[in-house]
Amino acid sequence: MKNYYHEFHIPVMGTGHSVDTPIRVACLGITSVISLVDDLLLEKIRKYYSEKFSLPYSRISASENNGRTKRITAYLETVQEIVRIKIDRIKKQPFFKNNEKSKYFDLLPEESPLKKAYNELLNMKEGSKRSALEKELTSKIMPGSIDVNLMVKVDRTNYDTNGEPLSDEFSDAKTGLRGYAESSLESAIVFSAGINQRLFNYMTRFRDFYRDKTGQIKKRIILKVSDFRSALIQGKFLAKRGLEVHEFRIESGLNCGGHAFASNGILLPTALKEVKEKRARLADEFLPLIKKYYRKMGWEYAEFAQNNGPVVTVQGGIGNNGELRRLKEDFGMDLTGWGSPFLLVPETTCVDDSTLELLRLSGEKDLYLSDVSPIGVPFNNLRKSGSEIYTSKKAAEGNPGSACPKKFLVSNTEFTEQPICLASKQYQKMKLEQINKQVLPEPEKEKYKKNIVQKTCLCDHLGNGALINLGISKEENSPQSICPGPNIAWFNKIYTLKEMVDHIYGRGRSLIPAERPHMFAKEIEMYVDYFEKQVKICDYSPREVKNLKEFKENLEKGMNLCLSIAQKQPFEGENLASIPCCVEKQKTRLESIYSDLEKLVNKRSENLIFLQTKHSVESEQKIAHGV
Repeated sequence: MKNYYHEFHIPVMGTGHSVDTPIRVACLGITSVISLVDDLLLEKIRKYYSEKFSLPYSRISASENNGRTKRITAYLETVQEIVRIKIDRIKKQPFFKNNEKSKYFDLLPEESPLKKAYNELLNMKEGSKRSALEKELTSKIMPGSIDVNLMVKVDRTNYDTNGEPLSDEFSDAKTGLRGYAESSLESAIVFSAGINQRLFNYMTRFRDFYRDKTGQIKKRIILKVSDFRSALIQGKFLAKRGLEVHEFRIESGLNCGGHAFASNGILLPTALKEVKEKRARLADEFLPLIKKYYRKMGWEYAEFAQNNGPVVTVQGGIGNNGELRRLKEDFGMDLTGWGSPFLLVPETTCVDDSTLELLRLSGEKDLYLSDVSPIGVPFNNLRKSGSEIYTSKKAAEGNPGSACPKKFLVSNTEFTEQPICLASKQYQKMKLEQINKQVLPEPEKEKYKKNIVQKTCLCDHLGNGALINLGISKEENSPQSICPGPNIAWFNKIYTLKEMVDHIYGRGRSLIPAERPHMFAKEIEMYVDYFEKQVKICDYSPREVKNLKEFKENLEKGMNLCLSIAQKQPFEGENLASIPCCVEKQKTRLESIYSDLEKLVNKRSENLIFLQTKHSVESEQKIAHGV
């Protein structure tokens, strides 16, 4: 069940880079996602756009009771109103002119019935039939969905002015959810970064997440998942509460932007193959649970809804229409998500000029999986960003860490009763003092210190690019962080929205070179890199060695699947030829890494046996001598 005309969506990109994307492109029928993490940023952006569109604005202060919920609701209402204004303007525009109305229809995919009707209109002569078709097409203009995203694990407890914890309903995730639920939006909420049972239980308080008497759901649920098992577990948990998953959004664990949640060696093609084979189970297992809940509540469940299974989409590293077609035709994906390439489309995303130029010039070596995130999850990063320069400079000056003005990512209680952030001055000062007191070789101390001071204030820095772009903040006072996926290395210009959309749909010249490796090949390389890093930091415990072996076996299965895909006829622009050589190289590398691991494990085991034997012999000698 689709709710918009396009075959792709624009996922959330940080807290700031897609913060106003719906304002920019929803009026053109394109769906995009706003992050709800930073309500303080949303308040600043709301003020800016309220003034720009002459809308009433009353500030909601940081200290206001239930302020986070109110700020989120107010921002979403403002976005919706601006989109409505822009849609109304487009509808009033004439056909056969170079305007936003022609752009709306021109961007649509060629197979869209609406696009076909528009092309028919362009070839019609003036008259009553053409006028009737113009009226019909105008009535069908609708905006892309204004969707929102919640990282469910970013759920700090908040405190009152006396330092006492507020009740659970004032945690960040719940206030974020409530801010969306209390808005008048008819759209979807994307839950990412795992499962939060308390949050999902809390959803049952809001009727908009359930079907009304006509069978419609005002606020749809989208789950970002890594594989079928995750989709089934989370979907069942929600279904038992009568909550339906509108869409499962499958994302590559590593070949994506933002935080990277690596799987246990399960490559994207492996995950997609299983979902395709077992997809029917999703609807079959959820529906009885959902209907049972409706009966318990005394609600009617619309008959037509019983035939609507969840949409399944995919995102992460898609580079051209050939790869898009592979995902749709081989794996049955309904839609695809395109994020990082849109960072180079100023019509679409909110990126400051300096960072935009860095992105345009970036190559593969400029994009890396970093350890800068305070939540301890690998984070896709860009070298020489304002944030990286600022953080390194502060550390070099002996003044590392952030003042932590927003505290969204507080989690550590090593030194304090209330959680603090690993990127904060408070934590880094205490942790560095602790390291200095330890009896360790200096090189080892420096290694630990470097790991501490590289943590970045993502809460602030991820929103600064948007504030600079809109003229709200000055660049010299606002270090900018950005989190593109590695795929952006192959896009090297500033593009128009039409250029990017045409590229996605395979219309006209490709924006990337033919030699770009296939998205599946890139993912393989990234997972072997990740495996090598995990081997280096492992503690050689039996459990960890077992996990690494399983990781390797999963990775090998995925590589073999990719080899079978590579034997197929490529779609136009699809570089299937890059897969076999990549698999050969990375399999050899994987074997070498694992062989070294086995040698170390065996050596440690031999040493342990030697020490145990020595200890046993010494004990026997002591007994023999009466000691």
